[in-house]
Amino acid sequence: MAENRVLFKITNLKQYFPLKKKGVYVKANDGITINIHEGETLGLVGESGCGKSTMGRTLLKLYNATDGKIMYNGRSLLEVAPEYADKTVHGLKAAKAKMLRLQEAYDKMEAEIETKGWLKEDAPETPERFQALTDLAQAKKDAYDATFDVTSIVGGLIILDDLDPVIAVHNELFGVAKERKAIYNKRKTVQVDLEDLRFRAEQKGSGSFQSKISALENEIATMDQQIAAKDEQMHAIRAKIDQMRAPHLKDPAFQQMDQDRDGAVDLARLTYEEMRHLRVDMQLIFQDPYSSLDSRMTVGQIIGEGLLAHKRYKRNDDRMKAKVLKVMEDCGLAPYFLHRYPHQFSGGQRQRIGIARALALSPKFIVCDEAVSALDVSIQSQIINLLQELKDKEHLTYLFITHDLAVVKYISDRIAVMYLGVIVELASTEDIFAGAMHPYTEALLSAIPTADDNTRRELVVLEGDIPSPVNPPPGCKFHTRCKYATDICKHVTPVLEEITPNHFVACHHRLMTEKEAAYRQAQAIEGNA
Repeated sequence: MAENRVLFKITNLKQYFPLKKKGVYVKANDGITINIHEGETLGLVGESGCGKSTMGRTLLKLYNATDGKIMYNGRSLLEVAPEYADKTVHGLKAAKAKMLRLQEAYDKMEAEIETKGWLKEDAPETPERFQALTDLAQAKKDAYDATFDVTSIVGGLIILDDLDPVIAVHNELFGVAKERKAIYNKRKTVQVDLEDLRFRAEQKGSGSFQSKISALENEIATMDQQIAAKDEQMHAIRAKIDQMRAPHLKDPAFQQMDQDRDGAVDLARLTYEEMRHLRVDMQLIFQDPYSSLDSRMTVGQIIGEGLLAHKRYKRNDDRMKAKVLKVMEDCGLAPYFLHRYPHQFSGGQRQRIGIARALALSPKFIVCDEAVSALDVSIQSQIINLLQELKDKEHLTYLFITHDLAVVKYISDRIAVMYLGVIVELASTEDIFAGAMHPYTEALLSAIPTADDNTRRELVVLEGDIPSPVNPPPGCKFHTRCKYATDICKHVTPVLEEITPNHFVACHHRLMTEKEAAYRQAQAIEGNA
């Protein structure tokens, strides 16, 4: 897969659900860090109950994230103009002070641990060392979060001693951006009214609508001029910001802070109304085709519901009917299904209706939550082929959630393996199946049924049950079922790190693959040259 730009940058995502007992939580997602690239299919696999569906729904902000960041690059920060950007800019001095304080605390802690030799791989495995490494990881996270909150908006300018000009110019920029957004949103509403009147006039062959059409055209022309004026204002303000940045571009400290300034939007910090405007970009295909469709609505109403909710068309608009029929055609649904109800269809047909509903708004990103698990094998292949065709045609990005590795092998560009709320391995599909590095992935692969004598694998049996997400084990969450576990696994949480190019593993005792051995040998030869 070609390396496309990052669409989602997810950092330390946590999703906890409170129980009735005070202070007790179900830790469904517990510190997920992963990137999702534009145009790819990322397969998310793991045992039932490991947090796959929760992660997908949290990305769509159907659940409010407990902690962490969900940076979305499908829309620019200025286009969305979120409230949190205003708050960050207004509190920039306090945010910088917090950033410096936490960074200083982390540096001090790291220096103390390094002095004791606890960062060396051969350091003694003592409870004191384990606790120190755990505290260091938390301090690093806190320092990163505090830094990222400001650098994602103002970039390297945070290093300046005098922040007043930085605050003033960014206040001006986001003020204009908010005004532009308000005009643009109003324009979309007026545009729908205009297109509706034009259509009615065309259908009835009457000039009675002409005065109203002309009024709306003039209103839109006025708003276009206003938007253009706001664009010019924003261009001039950005030029001022570039002038402020110019003297510091070669400063290493500036460069380090500026690398996070990419204009992405943190979905986790958006208000309900701000997120609602972005939902057209993100859709969900539900797991159960029998319960995810409203039995009181026809197929046409189900598919067109999103178009009405986001005011793409007015109710009973024939143009919406044409749009729905086009989407149905793309999803392999016959036109005469339009006025039928869900109970009149098979499971495969219902799933196609769910897919059509997700595609109606022309999204950029779709979460496929066990989209084929309830279907028989032949229907599974039809739905998977359909998803592939639609992905290529519409340039879609998928998060494909499943527990079936045989299915994910066919459809996914990369695979993320999840265990008890954390990602334990991430790599291309080819690399995962050629040589897994995490013991859990090894066990999952060994369980794939095969009729080919030449590809038989030794079955890796996982002893015991998955621990409770309410009280997960400390350290590596897999250590209670892992045959390679040692004391460090019981106390220190492994970090998801890149072992070979684009192959990430979170394990203290990862499995050596032929690819890693060859990679290490090549590095050694290069180092000796």
